[in-house]
Amino acid sequence: MPDIETAALSRQVQEVLAEALQVPLEQVVPDLHFGDLPQWDSMGHMEVMMFLEERFGVEITSETIAELISLPAICRHLGTRRHA
Repeated sequence: MPDIETAALSRQVQEVLAEALQVPLEQVVPDLHFGDLPQWDSMGHMEVMMFLEERFGVEITSETIAELISLPAICRHLGTRRHA
């Protein structure tokens, strides 16, 4: 059932991004990338990282911050953390 897990994780990440960036959930599309929304600028990115750490109980290092620049990349990162 990994597809159901993946879909659920993607939905959770979409909700976190919408909350962190203070945009309607409909604007957080599955292939959203850094810069696609005016709110997802460098300051918005740090807000997203803090929300992700809090919501998913993960530590995001300075190296990882630069890699997590899209919704799919965030989902992949969190998915590997859950199965580690």
